[in-house]
Amino acid sequence: MMPLVLAATGEEHIIHRVGGSSEVKKHLENLGFVAGGSVTVISENGGNLIVNVKESRIAVSREMANKIFI
Repeated sequence: MMPLVLAATGEEHIIHRVGGSSEVKKHLENLGFVAGGSVTVISENGGNLIVNVKESRIAVSREMANKIFI
């Protein structure tokens, strides 16, 4: 298991765990980051990650990406 920030661009990964406080977990789950779901890093822009999750493109900060484990 590793945080999302270490994922290679273009590779699809399965989310194993979402960490952080209960508010952070709820926010990430609402965006589609749930255990068992797939996520693909599209690019990195200014320290933020652009990812595909649940057929949507979402920008997440490095701080938030460190709480998503693949």
